[in-house]
Amino acid sequence: MPGVAHGTTIVALRYEAGIVMAGDRRATEGNMIAHRSIEKVFPADRHSAVAIAGAAGTAIEMVRLFQTQLEHYEKVEGTRLSLEGKANQLGQMVSANLPMAMQGLVVIPLFGGYDLRLKKGRIFTYDVTGGRFEETDFHATGSGGRDAKNTVKLGFREHLGRDEAIELSVAALYEAADEDTATGGPDPLRGIYPVVATVDADGYTRLADSEVAEHFASVLEARRARSEGGGRQ
Repeated sequence: MPGVAHGTTIVALRYEAGIVMAGDRRATEGNMIAHRSIEKVFPADRHSAVAIAGAAGTAIEMVRLFQTQLEHYEKVEGTRLSLEGKANQLGQMVSANLPMAMQGLVVIPLFGGYDLRLKKGRIFTYDVTGGRFEETDFHATGSGGRDAKNTVKLGFREHLGRDEAIELSVAALYEAADEDTATGGPDPLRGIYPVVATVDADGYTRLADSEVAEHFASVLEARRARSEGGGRQ
């Protein structure tokens, strides 16, 4: 649909203490950059997070409503929904958006969090009809989702540490931006870096841009070292 800003690449993966969720900052309108610093990763509540890809305005409105519904449930019932309950609630919202999706306003979220009952991080994905699927270890979606997912797939292993998982997520976004024009890479000149957040037993934590920048520097250094090593061989 012309004139509608679209968010692009988002990624989530598990590590030993929870999950990492990350998203680039670019929104596009066709071949134009609509926004260079859009937010695509949000806290759903204290122990869960949601990331958005698709029609940006519709997606952000869905996230706000989702946050409000979870807060309302907790106040009325005096307890939080289970992580699966939250995932189901978001699936119903995606399903309710189907008529808008048929007109081009598609929203595909990623949802994840720390399951207080099972004591581990979990990740849920959706299709346009609201179908909900649990991913074992990682997922990425959006226009650069294929490249991001391939990068995570190559680097993922069981029992990743927090810093390793963060570095893998930013590497995935970097590789996606390298191949996909709709995905924004790091922009040190403007101080724009992807939104990266962790969710563990202590709750949702968004990383400071300075920490994300450090991880990107590590990714670039490792890539440079591989390139130089290949040249010597």
